[in-house]
Amino acid sequence: MASFADAPAGDEKSGEKIFKTKCSQCHVVEKGAGHRQGPNLNGIFGRQSGTAVGYSYSAANKNKAVIWGEDTLYDYLLNPKKYIPGTKMVFPGLKKPQERADLIAYLKESTKE
Repeated sequence: MASFADAPAGDEKSGEKIFKTKCSQCHVVEKGAGHRQGPNLNGIFGRQSGTAVGYSYSAANKNKAVIWGEDTLYDYLLNPKKYIPGTKMVFPGLKKPQERADLIAYLKESTKE
């Protein structure tokens, strides 16, 4: 599996479009916004999986105990159900390395606390 170190440079604007079309039905990024079907992603970088306050996570997500960063998100976004078997996330993943890199670039900016 290719690592984030091998990933193309991410484009924040392209990542924003990907977020709006593929992620925003279930997630928000704004600080203080409520959770949707998925947790609010604000402050995700450096946070342990399954720990956003007020969101009901699957045991699989809590027990994975991964610290979210560019590298872990890059792997996770390829195939969430393979990365965390038992996750509630139904999203099939982003197969294209460029799309994952773009989304991560957007999330890095939009989820800063």
